[in-house]
This record gives sequence, C-alpha cells and structure tokens, in this order.
Amino acid sequence: MSKTLVLVDASGYIFRAYYALPAMNRPDGTPIGAVYGFTQMLLKLMADKNPDYAIVVLDRARASFRNEIYPEYKANRDAPPPDLVPQFPLIAPAAEALNLAVASADGFEADDLIATYTKAGLTHGMQVEVISSDKDLMQLIQPGVIMFDPMKQKYIGETEVAEKFGVAPDRVVDVLALAGDSSDNVPGVPGIGVKTAATLIDEFGDLESLLVGASSIKQNKRRESLIEFADQARLSKKLVILREDAPMPVALQDASHKPYDAAVLRDFLTANNFKSLLRRIGDSDPASATPSQATAIKTDYRLLTNEDEVAAWLAQAHDNNSGLLAISSFSDNNTLLGIGLAHAPGQAAYIPVQQKTLGLDKVMPQLQPLLLDEAILKIGCDIKQTDHALAGALSAHLAPVDDVMCMAFVLDAGKGTGYGLEALVNFHLGQDMLVNLPEAAADDTTKPKTKPSLATTPPSQALPYTASRVDMILRLWQALHPRLIAEKKARVYERLERPLIPVLADMESTGIRLDAQRLAAMSDEFGGRLAALEKDIYQLAGKEFLIASPKQLGAVLFDEMKLPHGKKATKSGAWSTDVEVLETLAANDHVIADKVLAWRHLAKLKSTYADALVGFINPQTQRVHTRYSMVGATTGRLSSIDPNLQNIPTRTAEGRRIRAAFVAAAGTQLISADYSQIELRLIAHIANESSMLDAFANGVDIHAQTAAEVFGTPLTDMPAEMRRRAKAINFGIIYGISPFGLARQLHIPQAEAADYINKYLSRFAGIKRYMDRMRTTVKNQGYVETLFGRRLAIQGINTKDYARRGFAERQAINAPIQGTAADIIKQAMVRMPRLLAESDCPARMLLQVHDELIFECPTNAVEAATRLITEVMEGAASPTLTLKAPLVVEARAGQAWDEVH
Repeated sequence: MSKTLVLVDASGYIFRAYYALPAMNRPDGTPIGAVYGFTQMLLKLMADKNPDYAIVVLDRARASFRNEIYPEYKANRDAPPPDLVPQFPLIAPAAEALNLAVASADGFEADDLIATYTKAGLTHGMQVEVISSDKDLMQLIQPGVIMFDPMKQKYIGETEVAEKFGVAPDRVVDVLALAGDSSDNVPGVPGIGVKTAATLIDEFGDLESLLVGASSIKQNKRRESLIEFADQARLSKKLVILREDAPMPVALQDASHKPYDAAVLRDFLTANNFKSLLRRIGDSDPASATPSQATAIKTDYRLLTNEDEVAAWLAQAHDNNSGLLAISSFSDNNTLLGIGLAHAPGQAAYIPVQQKTLGLDKVMPQLQPLLLDEAILKIGCDIKQTDHALAGALSAHLAPVDDVMCMAFVLDAGKGTGYGLEALVNFHLGQDMLVNLPEAAADDTTKPKTKPSLATTPPSQALPYTASRVDMILRLWQALHPRLIAEKKARVYERLERPLIPVLADMESTGIRLDAQRLAAMSDEFGGRLAALEKDIYQLAGKEFLIASPKQLGAVLFDEMKLPHGKKATKSGAWSTDVEVLETLAANDHVIADKVLAWRHLAKLKSTYADALVGFINPQTQRVHTRYSMVGATTGRLSSIDPNLQNIPTRTAEGRRIRAAFVAAAGTQLISADYSQIELRLIAHIANESSMLDAFANGVDIHAQTAAEVFGTPLTDMPAEMRRRAKAINFGIIYGISPFGLARQLHIPQAEAADYINKYLSRFAGIKRYMDRMRTTVKNQGYVETLFGRRLAIQGINTKDYARRGFAERQAINAPIQGTAADIIKQAMVRMPRLLAESDCPARMLLQVHDELIFECPTNAVEAATRLITEVMEGAASPTLTLKAPLVVEARAGQAWDEVH
C-alpha cells in the first residue's frame, strides 16, 4: 500500500480561521482567534487523515522571486488586518506543538514548496493530498495527487478541475496565464476570461501554440489582443506556474507523521488559554496509567514478571468466567517483546517475555491452554498479526477469534474513520488513547532525542501504554458486537470476514516461493540492456546526460536536438517528457524516444521488482510472505502489502517475466484460477440486461457484442480498435466514467466520448435503470449494499457541490458491483480449505490477486485439484445468489506464475 503525504497550505487555514471565528484574546491581550481556529482545524485534519507523512507549509514573506520578474506582482493586495499580524508568529509553534513538520523558504511562496514536495512525494511512490482550495495549486493534480478543501469537505480531482477551468490540470497554468488573476495582480490578456481561455487552449493545445498561431483566429478583438499582449501572457505564465525546485527545509523522510506529545501540546494550549482544546485532548496528568478521558471505568493494570504472577492473573481471569479474552502482541523488529491480556473492562495485564525472570518458554505453557480453548473467545485488533507473532510458540492458530477492526469495517465502511486502534477508540468510544511510550531521561542533553521504543523502555514504564491498548480492544468489542446483530450485519461478518482471518493467516505463513537466482539473472540482464540503451541514447544525443532527469532529457530532445514537442514546459520550466510525449515522438520514427521509453521501463522493472523483491525473501523458507489488509478498500477488496504482490506488471513481455521468478516448490506446480469478467457478469445480473446476459450465455465476446450494439459494427471481422473502445466503455461504465474521463482514456474529443456513453445507455437500458436506481438509493439512504448485504456508506451524496456529488454517485454505481465481486472471492476462499481437506486434496492456497487465486499442488494431484478449485469458485455465490450470468473460472497449471496467468 502506498504511503500517504499530506501537504497543508497554512495560509488558507489562517485566513479562514480568522474570518470564521469571533475575536479572541489571551489574558495578556494578544489576539489568538486565528491561532485557535488553525490549531483546532489541524487537530481534526490529522485525526481524520492520519497520514504517513505530513508537512505544514507557510509563506515566509510577501516578496518572492516573482517580484523580481514582475515588481507589481501582488502589489494590489491590502495589508493583513492589524489584529492578525501578531498571530502569524504563533502559527508555526501551533503546528510544531502537534508534532507536525513545518516548512518555509525565503524567496519562494508556500505554493512552490507544496509543488516541490508533491514532486518529491510522487518520486518516492507516495499518494499526495494537498489541503487547500487555492486554484493555483490545482495545476498539481495528476494521478497520485488530489486536493481537499477542508472548509467545504470537498475533494478536488482531475474531473473537478476540468469542470472549473474547462481543461485538464496540466493546462490550468495556460488558462490562468491568459485570464490573469486580479487578486495576485497577474495581468493576463485583456478581454480573455477563463471560459474563452479554456476554449482557446483546447483548440490550440497550449499557450505557446496559441500565441504563435493567434493570427489565424477569426474574432478580430480576440486576435488583436492575443497578438498585442503575447509577451504579457508569457510573463503571466511565469508568474502562475509553480516551481518544483524550491528548497526543502524539511527532508521528506523527516516528515513522518507521529502522534503529538500530550505534554508539549498541553503546554502550548495552556499558554494560549485554549481551554476547550485542552478538554478535547483530555486535560489530565500525563503520567496517569490510563488513557486520557478513560476514567469512567476503574482500571487495574498489572505487570506480570514471573510465573506465579501470571498464574494468579490467569486464575482471576478464569474466575471472572466471562468467556472473553482480549489479546495483543507487542513486537519490535519482528521480535516478540510482550503479550497484553484483558478479561474485563479495566482488568488488563502486560507480560514482558524478554525478561530473564520470564521468557516465552515459561509463559506459553501457562497461556497455551487458554489461547486454544474453544470455550474462550480471543479478541484482537488485527488479530491476524497477533496470531503470527505467537505462531512459533503455539501449536495451532488462536481459536476462536473475533476482530474489532473487521467488525468496525463491516459496520462503518465508507464513513471516513480509520481502522487503527487509536482511530477506532476515538470514533466508537469517544476517547483519546495513550499513543506514546514515555521518553527516557537523557543522561547527555547534547545528544538528540530518539523515539522511545518498547525494546528500550522498562516494562514498568511501558505498562500504561501496553495494558491500555488491550483494555480498549475489549471495550471496543463490547461496543461493536451488539451492533452486528442490531444492524443485521452479523451475516456478513460471520460468513465472510471472521472465517477469513485464519485462512489469510495460513496463506501469509505459507508464502510463495521466489527464485532469487532467477531474479538476480533478470537484474543482471536488465542492467546490461540498460547500459546498452544508455550507450545508444548518448550516441543519438551526441552527449552523455542523466536520462532519469526529465529536465535534462527535455533539454536534449527539444533544445539541442530540436525535436517537435507536443506540449510546452512542465511547472518547473522544463520540457515535458512524459509517456505521451515520448510515444508521439516514437510513433514519428524518432528512435531516441523509443529507446528512452524502453530504458524507463527496464529501469523500473529492475529497481522496483528484480532488485527490491529479493529483500522480501525469507531466508528460512525461500518464500515471500505478503500480508493482506482486510480493511484496505471500502468495497471489501483485500489489499496486499510488504510486498504488494497485486501489482506485479503484466502488460509487457518484460513485466510478465517478473512473474517467472514466482515458482512452485520441487515436485509441485502452481495453479492459477481466475474469474472471467466477473464484474461485467455481475452488472449484467444486477441490471437484468438481456443483451449482455445472452452474450454470456452463448459465449459471445462481450466487448465485441458491445461494439456491435454501440457502433453498429458486425460481430464478424470486428476491428481491434472498435473492440478496444467498447472494452473501455464496458469497464468505464462500471466505474461511472464521465465523458471527460473516457475522452482522456481513448484520446478522443469529449463530445465524441459523450456520444459513445449516450449510445451505450440507450442500447443497454437495463444498465441505465440500474445507474438511476443507485443514484436514487444512495441519495435517500446514504449507502448502498452488495448482493451479500455488505453496507458501503457513500459520503457527500447530498452536498450542493456538483463535483463532489458526482463523485459520490459514481461510487454508488460501482461499489455494489466491485463489493459483490470481493464478497464472492472471499466466500470461495473461506470454503476452499475445508473442501480441499474433505477431498484429501493436498493443494495449498498461496495468493489472492484481485479476481485470481494462486495455489501450490503436488504434480500428481494437479488435475483433480484444478477441477475442485474451479468447482468451488464457480459455485461461491450460492446459495446466497443465483446468478443469471453464471460465473466462469479459467484455471491453468505450470511451474511458474507467468506460465499460468
């Protein structure tokens, strides 16, 4: 799963907080209303987003490099209100009190730093979210980058930008350069507004092409203005385009988001008299052994350091006779350090198992009967990880188990809450967890502080942290378990989620064999081919340069080699050298572009897969043991992490070769069983679309059938391009694609894309009725459900924001289909181990990759195993569903993954 980077545009927060809140002053008379609002909003934002990395970006001064280009830049802006000025110095301390990284730089605006950090985040494979409503920042939106307006609670993506500006995000700067900006005193071209600018850019492609070809424009005033003010338009673009090479005062790796230190935050809030925020975080003694605000239940937390203490606590738990035991493991660098247990609210214990007086070998004989007792329900939060931590000491999986994370997911998927323990406790119990271990006193104050770890914290000091966590797990169970029955979600939890836990634990423990030598050979081969490609590229360019640098590559291709360019420079001022540009050059027989594309592809395969995957091989098993997140996608789909084996490339021959390194053990073969077009079959069933149902029943190519219906093309001798377009429409409809999105995907005009969608919906009336029904359903009740009864909340459906509402409608259309597909494969996975065992089939399930299951089976049993696996998967929907478009599974066997997929 990609790491998330949140970039906060502090200026927007400050001014909105100032104007939204009444005047407030500290006892010493200092105005602090904007600081209060800023702190309050940041608290909420971090609780809602919980990103992996976060940076608050500030403007340092009003002057920037843009004033050197154009002294009148922002010259017409009024000075900030007098009572806001003394609040600016308190903004950075407010963010720092929340343990957030703060960045600013002389000579650059905050927007430039945000652009620079956005580029850095994308380079590191992060998902970037910019917290702002500033239109200038909309030029940053691209795959992997989205904006969020915290005041309107509105996401801004490519579709919303297109609706606002009439162009894609990468052309926003051209529109702004033409239209100008009165608030920043950007001159633009007189007489050209945003709508006209969008029309012109759409026609000419980019600003420079427009200015060069302005003489061909028919409208006299428009033509004359563009010709007369061409240099002013170019100047304006320099002012509005954001720099991606600004200083990065905080290194990206140093901006990891960590929970705030309660004592530090309390000091800041107290100094500024923010009493309500003090109450919000729990104004209590930081040394307290209980989580803040968790005072309703008396706590008795015990540190168990010898066998007698363990025995006494377990006897107390047995006397309680509740039949419940919350459990959590505590590890550091894959080393089990301790076990937390709770048998009643407030009654928790922590057992450090790395102590001389009490090792794991002494603890487990006492715990094992309890942990394997079928009469005692073991409760965890992501209990699968606890099961793995104890696997070496237990003879079997924990059983029976409940998982509060999975319960919360079934009950509240889509409501915006996280599924980590802190987020669950805050959302469901209204309490703030004790999230940090105490910092040890430093003997040498000149040494930098290091983050405390469980491995270096004395168990007595770790007790409040460890015991409170397992205590809260039990309290969450008491809050969530009754809701499953009351809200009629017990069936989904009990039939799909809960029984899947041990199945996934087995798959993760088993892993899949990875041939390190084959990967190393690929890496060497790719390295050799990269070197040869580099030599060819340098020869064609007439010089050596850094091929991986878009800036250097653009300069070589367009400034030195004078190759034709499809679009002008990126935000940094460098020529664009993205895939679209290079593919256009390659298609026009510019060999260097073709070789650069090949170089990029091989470089990514080598670094991301051939080299990186080796580091995930377990030296004891020679296998890769991915982990599956059960709450990674709102629709219920599983996601694979550490490493992600669901994104192994398949679109190119070289990419597919990576799968050749995933191999069967000696004497076995891999079996791949893949649902064929399951989502299209489901929408045909749900919509009762007769044309699609007939195609599936008669084995007709569904994409060719769609092309015949939409384009009037005969099924026989179907042109490949028509089938490709029909395929894009088929799958696009499932995801509620817009004309704008389809146009970009097929590289056709938006009007043509809209015509395709209209024809599709007129030909497939059942699909249209389904889409209309989902829009009405979600508007009335705020959620949709899968055919198995899984509820998926949809946010923003009743908002007045057209773009946000449209996004919610697309979610409502897609979620029941994708969610039902996820439910079906989960049902197959839950049934598979039992049915394999009952048939004495030795096949083992290794991986789940979207609609595909991978098994390992002794060679002599492959044929029988394939039949059984196919039968189980094709019948997985029943008895819940009787599908009108029956499920079809394609299964193959071979020695390596690439042979069977």
